[in-house]
Amino acid sequence: MPDTAIETRDVHRSYRIGAESIEVLHGIDLQIAKGEKVFLCGPSGAGKTTLLYTLAGLERPEQGKVFIDGKDLYAMARKAQAAFRNQAIGYVFQNYHLLPELTALENVAVPGAIGGKNSDDFAMQALDRVGLAARAQHLPAELSGGEQQRVAIARAIVNQPTVLFADEPTGNLDSANSQAIMEILLDLTKERNMTMVVVTHDANLARHGDRTLIIRDGSIHG
Repeated sequence: MPDTAIETRDVHRSYRIGAESIEVLHGIDLQIAKGEKVFLCGPSGAGKTTLLYTLAGLERPEQGKVFIDGKDLYAMARKAQAAFRNQAIGYVFQNYHLLPELTALENVAVPGAIGGKNSDDFAMQALDRVGLAARAQHLPAELSGGEQQRVAIARAIVNQPTVLFADEPTGNLDSANSQAIMEILLDLTKERNMTMVVVTHDANLARHGDRTLIIRDGSIHG
């Protein structure tokens, strides 16, 4: 469908613990429109992060298909999929995942460098957009948690993706920083007409979205 950014068809994912196989995703069928902001909520262990990883190309489903912007994500060859993710998908992790030996600017420039671009100018623009241009030469250890998450957001948007995924982006932050980070994410997705999917435990944050989906026992409700 031309106005669909993300689509899944009968997606299953399980993990093996010893001799036992635990199914985490039970036949997920999902459609998210271009520009839509969707929040995934549910109890711990329900499959929220597993679904996000599967949508983003980080964990291959055992069964089913995932389409991003009409492209069959897991039908691509490994190299083509990596290139597509680099350009079309941004990902914000709860624990920032910044490289400790790189400055804020260098961390933000990494996706561009992977894609073969000299991206310092784009990286500085992204840092400026999240209000951290003045901290560009600081290492992650010299930044607060809220600042590190803003660097991670800048890194996620530097290649101007069409889809942005965020896994508990405020989970390690206090309420003031949580609100600031969510405002940045919402403003950015609106400005750039990005589709955004956010995993959160915070019902107050989820109210900012266009739609809230509840994941329970590996299935989507709502």
